[in-house]
Amino acid sequence: SHVNLTRHLDLEGTRITELARRARMTNAAMTELIDQCEQLGLVQREADPADARRKRLRVTPRGHEMMAIGGAVLNDVRERWAAEIGRSELDVLEAHLARLTEGTAEPADDVRD
Repeated sequence: SHVNLTRHLDLEGTRITELARRARMTNAAMTELIDQCEQLGLVQREADPADARRKRLRVTPRGHEMMAIGGAVLNDVRERWAAEIGRSELDVLEAHLARLTEGTAEPADDVRD
């Protein structure tokens, strides 16, 4: 679930309400996820320079390290899956999964049924 937070963060930081919108979560659910990630040292809240009444979230150095490790693991898994089912089939699978997670109704032109 922490990936649902970190994948929506901008490098310069992101407002919490914007994170919730991007992740299609309620503000309360996003705040709970942020609390967990903050306790793990992955992110930190800071004042928004555009509006000090609001908070934005930034990835900490530890968070960047964990994201890099996660990316390396994901790349390893993708390579193993490509070796097992073939690169083109993996591309089709990923396109379908992206469509499902983005909530789009129509398949991409390059995705087979």
